[in-house]
Amino acid sequence: MRNRESSINARARVRIGVVVPYSNTNLESDMILLRPAAASLHFARAGGYDLDMTPDSDQMRQFALASLEPTIAALAAVRPHLILYGCTSATISHGREFDLQFAEAIRQQAGVPAITAAGALVETLRSLKVKRIAFSSPYVESLNREATAFLEGCGFHTVSRAYVGEDLGNYGQGALTPEEVFELGCRADHRDAEALVLSCTDLRAVEAIEALERRLMKPVVTSNQALMYCAVKRLGLDMATLPRIGRLLSGVEASALTV
Repeated sequence: MRNRESSINARARVRIGVVVPYSNTNLESDMILLRPAAASLHFARAGGYDLDMTPDSDQMRQFALASLEPTIAALAAVRPHLILYGCTSATISHGREFDLQFAEAIRQQAGVPAITAAGALVETLRSLKVKRIAFSSPYVESLNREATAFLEGCGFHTVSRAYVGEDLGNYGQGALTPEEVFELGCRADHRDAEALVLSCTDLRAVEAIEALERRLMKPVVTSNQALMYCAVKRLGLDMATLPRIGRLLSGVEASALTV
C-alpha cells in the first residue's frame, strides 16, 4: 500500500500541459515515451490552419496568430506547472522575437511558464555548447530556409541541410517512418556540423535518434526531445528521471561523440 501511495504522489507532483496542432499524430506518443518520472501530461489540440493547404510559412503564421485562448484555458483548468507549445514551425517562421513574445503571451494567460518548440531547440543547442549544425525537417523548402534563418539569428551556423524533396501535406510529415527520418538525417549531415537538428513535432525523429548518433558520432536534437529536456530543466526535476534516449537525455557531454 505504501509503494502504491508513493507512486501516486510522485506521478501527481508536476503537471505538464502540451498544445498539440490538431492534425499532429506523433507529438503525444513522443511525449509519453519521453515522460519523466514525477510528471503527468495533459494535452489540448489547437486548430487555425487549413488541413487541405500546403503547410508552408503562410499557413504556419496563420496557425500561430490564431487565437489560442480556448486551448490555453482548457490546459489551465488542470493547473499545470508548465505549458509546452508543440509546433516548431508556427513560431520559427516569425523569428526569435515573435517566438519569445508568443511564449510570454501564453505565460500571461495561463499564469505558468511556457516553452515553445522553437525556443526549446535554441535552449538545447546552447546547453550542448554547439555552434555549427546540420539541419533537416519535413517542411517545404521555403519554411526550411526560414527555420535555418531563425537558428542563424540565434547564433547557430547551418553548415548543411536536407530538404525532403516534396510537399508532404499536413499528414505526410507524420507518416514518414523512423527509417526514412534516419536517411533524411544522414543526408543532412556534414563533417563540420557539431550536431544534427531534426525539426518538427510531427516527425518520428525520437525513434531515430540513437541510430543516427551511432552513425554520425554527434548529438542529434529533435523538437520533441528538446521540449521535454527543457521542461525537466525548467521544473527542476532530476534529469536521471528521463528515459535515456540519445546523448542529450543521457547526460553525455556534447564533445564526447564528435570527431
